[in-house]
Amino acid sequence: MKNENFSVSGPFAMPSDLPAVTLNNNARVVLDKRYFRKGPGGECMEDARGMFWRVASAIAAEEQKYPASPYAASDLAREFYNLMTSWRFLPNSPTLMNAGTDLGQLSACFVLPVGDSIEEIFDAVKYAAMIHKSGGGTGFSFSRLRPKDSRVGSTGGVASGPLSFLRIFNTATEQIKQGGTRRGANMGILRVDHPDILAFIQAKEKEGEYNNFNLSVALTEKFMQAVEKGADFPLIDPSTGAQKGTLNARSVFETLVQKAWASGDPGIVFIDRINRDNPTPKQGEIESTNPCGEQPLLPYEACNLGSINLAAFVKKDAPLNPSNPDASIDWAELKRVIRLAVRFLDNVIDASRFPLERIAEIVRRNRKIGLGVMGWADMLFQLEIPYNSAAAVELAERVMGFVREEGRAASRELAAERGAFPAFEESLYAERGMEPLRNATITTIAPTGTLSILAGCSSGIEPLFALCFARNVMDGERLVEVNPYFENAVKDAGLYSAKLMEQVAEKGSIQDMDALPERLRAIYVTAMDFEPVWHLRMQAAFQMFTDNAVSKTVNLRNSATVDDIRDIYRMAYEMGCKGVTVYRDGCKSVQVLNTGKHEKKSGTPETPDRPEVRDRPEMLYGFTLKVETGLGMMYVTVNEVEGKPFEVFVTIGKSGHSVTAKAEAIGRLVSLALRSGIDVREIVRQLKGIGGEHPKFQKKGLLLSIPDAIAWVLETRYLADEKIPLERHGANGFGKHLCPDCGTELVFQEGCHVCPSCAYSKCG
Repeated sequence: MKNENFSVSGPFAMPSDLPAVTLNNNARVVLDKRYFRKGPGGECMEDARGMFWRVASAIAAEEQKYPASPYAASDLAREFYNLMTSWRFLPNSPTLMNAGTDLGQLSACFVLPVGDSIEEIFDAVKYAAMIHKSGGGTGFSFSRLRPKDSRVGSTGGVASGPLSFLRIFNTATEQIKQGGTRRGANMGILRVDHPDILAFIQAKEKEGEYNNFNLSVALTEKFMQAVEKGADFPLIDPSTGAQKGTLNARSVFETLVQKAWASGDPGIVFIDRINRDNPTPKQGEIESTNPCGEQPLLPYEACNLGSINLAAFVKKDAPLNPSNPDASIDWAELKRVIRLAVRFLDNVIDASRFPLERIAEIVRRNRKIGLGVMGWADMLFQLEIPYNSAAAVELAERVMGFVREEGRAASRELAAERGAFPAFEESLYAERGMEPLRNATITTIAPTGTLSILAGCSSGIEPLFALCFARNVMDGERLVEVNPYFENAVKDAGLYSAKLMEQVAEKGSIQDMDALPERLRAIYVTAMDFEPVWHLRMQAAFQMFTDNAVSKTVNLRNSATVDDIRDIYRMAYEMGCKGVTVYRDGCKSVQVLNTGKHEKKSGTPETPDRPEVRDRPEMLYGFTLKVETGLGMMYVTVNEVEGKPFEVFVTIGKSGHSVTAKAEAIGRLVSLALRSGIDVREIVRQLKGIGGEHPKFQKKGLLLSIPDAIAWVLETRYLADEKIPLERHGANGFGKHLCPDCGTELVFQEGCHVCPSCAYSKCG
């Protein structure tokens, strides 16, 4: 790592004997790219030791506000430093990025209200922009907006409906990068009894629409009961409270299921169940969640999150007994870490500078925190317990029950030291005669994609998506990364070889690899190796002991049916989950290229619609770009019509006739597609990421082949504000999404496409 002598100190001077930080290779890349403070010229101003001390000391400094604290702030800073650098606990990314800095915005998630007036709507757009700029994600409910074509009394016009305003929010997000580095993430929710619900369910039929939003439908108890009966249910105009028609509940439910099968969108949340667990109902109704769905919040509320790495609490020297795993878990150390983590997160509330005073007021009234876990799959690997087993589900209940019990005990201790959260007396806790708590909520199972890369553990409570994965590095080299517990198990069995790991990386799973013992195949299962019901059982087990909600994806094979998803939705409701996200592998990989319909001429037979190839004008203008490839210097000429690409010519120097012919052929086919009305985005999607024998690494990135270089030219010129996902192309020309930053295959887990290598996330 460069510039390791630089550091940005926190409120307390860094002790000279502070231990160094041990980093895995991926953590080094991620920290340097996203977390380390940079100077005016982009130079790195801190190393891992400096970053963690900056965070630890800034959060511990808040302890000085509380005279009854048993800790000296400087001593607590060292405790917090050790907590994070031992990878036992990490706070959410904004805290790591911004604690001890001028920005000081430390919360990950916010919910903003969207009222039914132009002023309120555009206030929400403005506030979201401020939050995204500071590094947070936002959730919105559009359920208050009057339906499309409703009369607007003040103007005599008609309303455009929730979807038109959702598009405005989406466009605004496109232009604003979080903390100057990435686009913001959003959740958009609509109640199932809103008159525009069918249009909302179908909103993402065309890929690329509302691309900065996760969408979820808020299902009510009455709706689910109507589904069971096959009955109609009323649609309610939110602006008047009057009924505005009915729909058949089972038909709407089937539409939801069909769309989830086709694309994974929208998800569902059980809004009545969420509000039953709202600890402060007198302050209002919960309408929305944060972008990945695990944090239901009141309007103008925020929450800061953190996760405990369960993999770090398996005793290394204890005899292993999978039928009695409790003996192998260091419960005393887990208790100590939970208590420190709750104190840490409560201090974060005091240390944070919020983008709106209204948010600061509500956050400090309720003081919600969200302590969760990661490394669950790694804990199970160490204990030799299959993820898809009753033993794993039972252990999940014990572990999360312990986290909630000790978390609440820590919050009670803080209440005794510092006072209960200000709204405690009007909360459900007070109504039920419970002891005062410092925090209205304590536990959340949040996504941990980036944090788990730093800690070198599995993400959240998800099973591994693959035991090995390969990523592209410089000069086209492939680096295979292996889960360390699986690697050790194979070595202990005397079966390890680089060739075997390559085979596992290609397959992702070992279930059909007879060369490996059945015992290993039973323990080392991945996300799609088992029936979906085990995903739900695990989610429900953790939800039982979680104040807020659980971020979890039910991953399905591509062969999964609509019936499978219908069963998952019903089981999620019956098992007590607060929502569910499903993702069928490859469901977004194949898109129909719609070039428009053509009228049938009179007297001609019915034929399938065919694109019309436009004639070439006599004179065209364009540009030629020189691109260095592994096969020589390539010249790409793009001619335009009305500012859009119309044809492409490709020539490559100092190459054989075969390469020249291929380059010319690709150019001709791209030209044919453009003249046939195919969108340039679709062409880039098909060409980008195609590998070749001679990749070339240069400042603009790794160009893998001639088609990949052509895609880069088109994307740079015409799609500069977009990030077209890479795809791994199969025999049919379609395939899996690859990370646009490093080329590793993206996985869908915890409600979002994420890169297991470099922490890129499509959710921001």
